Amino acid sequence: MNEEVQMFMDDAKERMENAVKHLDQVLGKLRAGKASPQLLADVKVDYYGAITPLSQVSNINTPDGQTIRVQPWEKNMIEPIEKAIMNANLGFNPSNNGEAIIINVPPLTEERRKELVKQVKKESEDAKVSVRNARRDANDEFKKLKNEGLSEDEEKRAEEKVQDLTNQHIEKVDELVEAKEAEIMKV
Repeated sequence: MNEEVQMFMDDAKERMENAVKHLDQVLGKLRAGKASPQLLADVKVDYYGAITPLSQVSNINTPDGQTIRVQPWEKNMIEPIEKAIMNANLGFNPSNNGEAIIINVPPLTEERRKELVKQVKKESEDAKVSVRNARRDANDEFKKLKNEGLSEDEEKRAEEKVQDLTNQHIEKVDELVEAKEAEIMKV
């Protein structure tokens, strides 16, 4: 019986970790007023007929806190990259100097900062719901195992362990959110 309990514990832990990882990725893509190569992570470019991530056809860096510089590996890729950035609807207006594409990241307004904080809170709630769903599913499985012969003490211990996991992952979500909110609100 204990192997089955451990299997459901491991599954719940993996699902909780995935929820936290997903939140981290989503928060990384939110623009907090400073330039970051991660802002262009979802941009895809038509590279000789194949839709390719921008990071695979160019070097992306941030020379300062307000600028993103995209250096294509092939000069003839400048225009397709510029077009792809505009088509990505990120709110950027790229310009090129014949060598590289320069994107100026404007500072956020107070109103936009507050909107972003709301979005961060919504994303954190979604992550917490995923963590709690993993806990609920594991506890449901423990109840089924109890009906199949798992002792009541073992069921309670398993539920307590899953609750500890849940608390740890909710805490991680709160830490990520707190850091992102501070980053957004910092002028």
